[in-house]
Amino acid sequence: MSKRTGVILDVQMKRESKSFTDALYAVVTAAGLFEGPKFMLSGLSGMAFKFTVHEKLLPLSVTAYGQWGREHSPAVDNLGIFFQYDGGRTRHASFGEYQRIAIDSVKQSLDRGRACIYWIPEFGVIHGYDEDDRVFYVQDGWSGETQVVLYDNFGLNFTPFWDCNFIGEHVKIPLQDAVLESLRLALEDWETSYKTLPDLSIASGRLAYSFLIRALQQGGFDSNGAVYILESFQTSRIEISAYLREVQSVLPGLEEVQRLYAELVKGLRGPLAAAISENNSGKLLNQEQLPSLCSALKKALEMEERAMQQVSTISGQYPDLKRSTLPRWGAHTAR
Repeated sequence: MSKRTGVILDVQMKRESKSFTDALYAVVTAAGLFEGPKFMLSGLSGMAFKFTVHEKLLPLSVTAYGQWGREHSPAVDNLGIFFQYDGGRTRHASFGEYQRIAIDSVKQSLDRGRACIYWIPEFGVIHGYDEDDRVFYVQDGWSGETQVVLYDNFGLNFTPFWDCNFIGEHVKIPLQDAVLESLRLALEDWETSYKTLPDLSIASGRLAYSFLIRALQQGGFDSNGAVYILESFQTSRIEISAYLREVQSVLPGLEEVQRLYAELVKGLRGPLAAAISENNSGKLLNQEQLPSLCSALKKALEMEERAMQQVSTISGQYPDLKRSTLPRWGAHTAR
């Protein structure tokens, strides 16, 4: 039997949400592991609820929501999909060996009909390879075109790290259980102020609102990053509202959470549209509209705080074995 020299999978990634969510949706729908709209995947995984802001509103804010392995594993687990990740720092002396093993793993996954999630940056999809030319075929979701990444350049980019994710088979999780866990993941994000310690320049959850509002009021921020953060934030809250509308009958009290997010989305629509304009150079913020935008963001913070208080009440009505059961050997002992 001759060895395969390549494969190209029919996978179509489209940038609409967070880049990891877009890549994950493309991979799992192509593999037949998830059915439904993207907002359902974004909500069930808890990815829609992640909100992080750099103090200077740098574009990296949108993907700097924590250590990716710790953030992505619970998200994909809650979809009932087997998930593995690999990554690290390209400056490490061991990178060459990790790169070689990861290249083989990607090809094996593609041979099984599973595309891979890959940090380009941001996250994209590896959907094929050619062994003769020693290249991977990659989509970034912004255009319908496929990019080429040489095996020798796998993992190398302008950031100091690399990341690649693999999916496996699927098990069925009862919808009520998945929805409840998505709310608990959302609550963890909301109540965790810093996900990238010891770095205190990036805030998460409710504190991210304060970082965003303060930067807009004080000035000196990255204009492109500000637009990207605001548009990503609006998209994610629209996703949350749509998700909760779909599942609000699953848990008592969820209707109120959905109502609050729907009100949040409605209240932001006008101020955001007025604050962001577009010219030949791209999108930019209208400075004279920033006071109104900050006022709308403060109201959004109040709405989301009330929503999370209701989420906490709902969560407290059900046992949470994941967070209340101490492992046999304790939480921090060596294994």
